[in-house]
Amino acid sequence: MLAIISDLHLTDGSTGTNVSPGAFQGFSHRLCEMAMQASWRADGCYRPIEQLDLLLLGDVFDVIDSNKWLANDVRPWDDANTPAVADTVSSIVDDIFRTNRDSIMTLRSLATDGAICIPAATQSGAPSPDGAGTPVTVRTFYMVGNRDWPLHLTGPRYDVIRQRVAHQIGLSSSHNAPFPHDPYESEELLSVLRRHRVFARHGDVFDPLNYNEDRDSSSLGDAIVVELLNRFTATVQQVMGQDLPASVTAGLAEMNQIRPLLLIPVWLESLLERCGIRHGYRKQIKHIWDGLTDEFLQLEFVREQDAWSPFNLVDGLDRSLKFSKRLSIGWAGKITDWMQSLRGTQTDSYFQHALTEQDYRNRRAKHIVYGHTHVAENVPLDASYADGYVLNQVYFNTGTWRRVYRQTQWAGGEHEFIPNDTMNILSFYHADERAGRPFETWSSMLASDAVQAPVHRADSGRSNHAPEQSIPAPRVPVRAPHFQVSPAASRGTIQHHAR
Repeated sequence: MLAIISDLHLTDGSTGTNVSPGAFQGFSHRLCEMAMQASWRADGCYRPIEQLDLLLLGDVFDVIDSNKWLANDVRPWDDANTPAVADTVSSIVDDIFRTNRDSIMTLRSLATDGAICIPAATQSGAPSPDGAGTPVTVRTFYMVGNRDWPLHLTGPRYDVIRQRVAHQIGLSSSHNAPFPHDPYESEELLSVLRRHRVFARHGDVFDPLNYNEDRDSSSLGDAIVVELLNRFTATVQQVMGQDLPASVTAGLAEMNQIRPLLLIPVWLESLLERCGIRHGYRKQIKHIWDGLTDEFLQLEFVREQDAWSPFNLVDGLDRSLKFSKRLSIGWAGKITDWMQSLRGTQTDSYFQHALTEQDYRNRRAKHIVYGHTHVAENVPLDASYADGYVLNQVYFNTGTWRRVYRQTQWAGGEHEFIPNDTMNILSFYHADERAGRPFETWSSMLASDAVQAPVHRADSGRSNHAPEQSIPAPRVPVRAPHFQVSPAASRGTIQHHAR
């Protein structure tokens, strides 16, 4: 059995909030249930599995989202071999341990304390009713993404950091080598994935804003987090802290939950509209954001990224991020379209990238797994027929354990978001485990009251489109289906088409 999770984004506590320790306790219980179900075999008998592999698929420790980069006057894109960068990474990792102590202890217990324990089997092939348990060996692997990429760096300083991470989590992978970013960088991990016919990577390689052709170096996404997002929150609190209502302060703490990050100004527009602050304050907050955006775009590091990129990144970021460049309509849509054009796709989904993976094309992998987007997905890719055998290939995204803000689909304003707290787990089974079923997904979504303070609209809002009096049924405006109705069907004849 192989379980995969990603995008936990555990931080040092200097920005935003962290995942509740209860989520990790629930995860432990869920793994026990999955391990027990995996022990039911295709022949109908119960035989306890002996091993469970757990893959942390990137962005588990969020080393980038920390105010220590600003406080120490050092940046992730500085020379990684200097003591200043390594010491900052080390300090952030230590604070992540302290801030998430209970959560990390629960994660470690899976591999070191026999936390996964399932009933033994009776001679008749059923779970033992007497409560005798069989511990399941858990091996935990760590792959890096775009927020924990410093754990991929080489050198003795980073070996020491990895040693602490490996000890705290109970990793099976060696700390003397970089935690892999590509599964081909670890023979042991690659063997686990191929046994389950899975190919997995974080997925940041398909995001030009968060990957610059080398996972041992920083990306524009790092600069956006450090120089724009975190500086903005600190600056607004410093300049206007006493004048802001609690709802705005609470909202600003949520900014690091927006995905993709370029939609932050769109989300900020919605926050400012709803929180009842004076027009002058709203204008001042937008002015602070635009000013910091100008400074961000003038950074030498940002200019260097623009120089080698085939896209005009600086101009695109300028149009996407600044309120002064906002379009009267369609702002969010234009930003989304531009980001998709960077990836060469027409949707937010990464399934099109899965179609290009070598392990998908040569049919070695049945399942292609990415993280990074924070949106859990299950997309059928292909069903290949050969010699009476059907190979079903599916793309999965692991989603996240964080709060996710999703845009509403009502076309009018384009800047309304609804948050939900999510938790997603993927599991894949080998041979006759789980009665021969190859995979299982588990997703949880809890409606989130993200801003606790009272919220009021400063504008008049839209007119009420749901009046108190119901519309009589014959007058309900029902539109024709979006698909074409056949002539036969329009004459009242129902035809069934076999495909």
